[in-house]
Amino acid sequence: MVWRRALADDVIDLLATLAEVEPALAVVGADRRFADAVAWPSMRVYELPTLDARGVLEAASSDRFDHAAVLAADAPDLPGMTIAKLLRPLTTRPVAAAPDAASPSGLIGLASRLPAPDWLPEISFDDATVAHVRAAAPAANDVIGTPGWHRLRSPAALMRLDPALDGWEATRALLTSGSRHAVIYPPNGGTLPDPT
Repeated sequence: MVWRRALADDVIDLLATLAEVEPALAVVGADRRFADAVAWPSMRVYELPTLDARGVLEAASSDRFDHAAVLAADAPDLPGMTIAKLLRPLTTRPVAAAPDAASPSGLIGLASRLPAPDWLPEISFDDATVAHVRAAAPAANDVIGTPGWHRLRSPAALMRLDPALDGWEATRALLTSGSRHAVIYPPNGGTLPDPT
């Protein structure tokens, strides 16, 4: 719980600094208590049967948003500019995708006009690529690839965290607290688990 809480706090704090963005959390039912613990009082929480980008976009569409971006939960130091670059192309294209810059597969984020196009597949952020999303589109230029960022999907990825970057205070505090936590990389390529 400690690791997940630090990551969530940092991503939520980042979203709070962005103009014209309304943050929300998407969780599966088993994580509802966790979401209630980290969400602000007025923050939307989408409780879904599975966490795939299409399902999250459909939930945002049901709340009558015009655009939505879905972000990976394991990028506490994600710059706000990366999110802005993910949303900006939606003025001319239906979908934008940002890769996990440190891995041959995986996405850091996906943004779409709402409702999401029918051709947009269910997407796992751990396995999909920008090319995978483009392959589903009627035309390749319907999907804009934007600059990527690294995710924390392995212990080695912790070395990519830049102490000079602003933000990610909760993760930074946890990593420098001297507390002993095991960080175990899952063999299925998923996100880092809670180390407690």
